[in-house]
Amino acid sequence: MNRQECDVLNALLERPCPTQRELAEHVGRSLGSVNQSVKKLQEAQFITKELTPTSQALDLWNGSTPRNAIILAAGYGMRMVPINTEIPKGLLEVYGQPLIERLIEQLHAVGVANITIVVGFMKERFEYLMDKYGVELVVNPEYATKNNLYSLELVADKLSDSYIIPSDLWCAENPFAKHELYSWYMMENKPDPNSWLRINRKQDVVSLQPKQTGHTMIGISYLRKEDAEIVKKQMRTMCKDPANEDAFWENALCLENVETLAAKVVSEKDVIEINTYEQLRALDPNSAQVRSKTIDIAAEALSCQQTEITNITVLKKGMTNRSFLFECRGRRYIMRIPGEGTEQLINRRQEAQVYQTIRDKNICDAICYIDPSNGYKITEYLENARSCDAFNPDDVKKCMKRLRDFHALSLTVDHEFDIFGKINFYESLWEGTSSMYQDYEKTKQRVFSLKPYIDEHVEAKVLTHIDAVPDNFLIRRMPDGTEDIRLIDWEYAAMQDPHVDIAMFCIYAMYNREQVEQLIDAYFVEGCTKETRIKIYCYIAACGLLWSNWCEYKSNLGVEFGEYSLKQYRYAKDYYKIAMQEMQKL
Repeated sequence: MNRQECDVLNALLERPCPTQRELAEHVGRSLGSVNQSVKKLQEAQFITKELTPTSQALDLWNGSTPRNAIILAAGYGMRMVPINTEIPKGLLEVYGQPLIERLIEQLHAVGVANITIVVGFMKERFEYLMDKYGVELVVNPEYATKNNLYSLELVADKLSDSYIIPSDLWCAENPFAKHELYSWYMMENKPDPNSWLRINRKQDVVSLQPKQTGHTMIGISYLRKEDAEIVKKQMRTMCKDPANEDAFWENALCLENVETLAAKVVSEKDVIEINTYEQLRALDPNSAQVRSKTIDIAAEALSCQQTEITNITVLKKGMTNRSFLFECRGRRYIMRIPGEGTEQLINRRQEAQVYQTIRDKNICDAICYIDPSNGYKITEYLENARSCDAFNPDDVKKCMKRLRDFHALSLTVDHEFDIFGKINFYESLWEGTSSMYQDYEKTKQRVFSLKPYIDEHVEAKVLTHIDAVPDNFLIRRMPDGTEDIRLIDWEYAAMQDPHVDIAMFCIYAMYNREQVEQLIDAYFVEGCTKETRIKIYCYIAACGLLWSNWCEYKSNLGVEFGEYSLKQYRYAKDYYKIAMQEMQKL
């Protein structure tokens, strides 16, 4: 029995139709194709001449009931800025009901009560569902680094006559059924350049061929037992390969091994995927989450209505904060949202003082709003700007000149960035836990032994950026053909030896020794003394330990930085040795 015959039989079982014409209208097929399906079903003794289902059809139907459902709800939902840090996407409210609750109740309406939810981000927020609906929660501990292929693989043993459902969908009508005669995957018949699946003329889901455009993938699927076994096997193979960490579960659909996977075609009004704040606002302007504190702040700062804030897109997550880009009245802005644990790391009142000090110096981006109490900040977006390429000698020379010109202003504020004090402070934030590095105490002792040399060779302290890393130098081409360089993100800025900025640039760019020497020469165009060069080596060691301790604190909050954290610790050890070796040559 092919899929068209299944559709006809299913229609007769659900709501008997007296004529084939009415049957054709109900299943959305031509009268001729329905006539052919009816003949096949009669020959197979599934229906009578009067279009009445036989006992054989009833046995098939009763044996085709879904066993369970798996809801995938582990991810961050990064595109939901600015509310992605406030609530998981599955708990967004539409018309007064969380998305995931609507899905659960739609499943219950067709008799599916065995529901497993794979959670990760803000997993505790889903706990109440266990009591309210009797669901099971399974935690994906790798939700921050791996995509939903790994979430589904965690519960692969449960896949058999199962629904697979993303948690961020709002379905106008119930997409589930009490009986499913074949496997299907839900799609929109709308071109999507990011899709790798398409709907063919037979309404089957097929893989893209060269020069073809895919159709929009919705994500809800039903897999009968035999197809679920194929998907399980493929998922387990894929999860063994680190190259698949960003893969979606749909990448495991081995269409060449499945006899046919039907496309369950819906319109964009039938099922709405909520990926962004604006999509939520468009669907339900009165949603509790639309009334976002962050959007309120932006609207008040720019003296506009919330609805005038549009085209909201996430920017790359920073190491300290999260930021998003938006438009308002034809101009673009960036809003910074302080990250996890930031209140322990940054004094926002001191940051505001720094911005007040440099506001008329044409060295930073234009500040539209900053709240000294919580760190929320809005700046104008610098159009046609790019970050400094730390491996482009021309970029580096220009940025070092800009940095030196800033230092030469000898600006002052009333607070200082104490590197060695900060090392101890970040260590104290570990709350009694020991370092992840076995030789930490020895490394710390060695780095601290460099402090007397540093103190002896500091010539003057001025306002120093502290975080003068390549990403914070923005180079833009002006209408007259000249280049303008701005230095952004001043939250660590304070009084310090300006040569600290050179060390910070080096360790963030992960420079080797040769590149460090080249950067020092680019800053000191007239030549650098041996003593100052050694002092910069000492700063590289000290700042490496500083940021290593900072990374350990952030790691305890669940934020990881991969190679960066390991490299900072290596700078502490390696440049202690280099500094000591060079001191002995004096």
